[in-house]
Amino acid sequence: MSGRTQRKTANSLNKRALADFKVGVDNVIFSVDTDQNRLLVLLVMRHEEPHLGHWSLPGTLVRQGESLEGAAYRILAEKIRAKNLYLEQLYTFGGPERDPRESPESYGVRYLSVSYFALVRFAEAELIADGVSGIAWYPLDQLPDLAFDHHQILEYGHRRLRNKLEYSPVAFDVLPDVFTLNDLYQLYTTVLGEGFSDYSNFRSRLLKLGFLCDTGVKVSRGAGRPASLYRFDADAFAPLKDKPLVFI
Repeated sequence: MSGRTQRKTANSLNKRALADFKVGVDNVIFSVDTDQNRLLVLLVMRHEEPHLGHWSLPGTLVRQGESLEGAAYRILAEKIRAKNLYLEQLYTFGGPERDPRESPESYGVRYLSVSYFALVRFAEAELIADGVSGIAWYPLDQLPDLAFDHHQILEYGHRRLRNKLEYSPVAFDVLPDVFTLNDLYQLYTTVLGEGFSDYSNFRSRLLKLGFLCDTGVKVSRGAGRPASLYRFDADAFAPLKDKPLVFI
């Protein structure tokens, strides 16, 4: 490209109006159903254009005076009730034409999606319908077609969740204050698959790390031996927070 052509192209771009951004928040809300060994994601049916009648991630446009995190928590509070929940900002998706409302006639209006991912326990998460149909948990291997670029956002969130389990105590944010080692193992196998570790190695390596406190209380479940209840010790975990956990 000649220098003259380059200058002409640059001048053309410089004359374009600055983009007018609308900022939305989309939540990838995962739920761990350990009873059926399923990792689920919460989807909602769209009741307006664009993508009327399509399933999508729960989302909203950010309101005046509202923080991004505030919008993410607002959507969570409108869709589910959960005692234990983990929320983290995921990524910003802002490619041109990711939203059908960015039509040629309204060029300059761009729709950004600041995505978050959340993790809750299926048994403790209550869906809030409020008289509106079209809200459901979907297994990750049985997803319908999703609106916008929500498949891409969901895939990104799934990778982040798997990675988080390798180096952070995210699992303990969604477990009860006290839990059995089998409760913890079931959560990991649901997200990572049963091939990541057998239970005996998982138990042995986990206890050697020293950040689980035995409460001295045992609980009976089924016909097996009573199981010890443990509590997560955040202070004991602190030296390990920047290291991959060895039982993964």
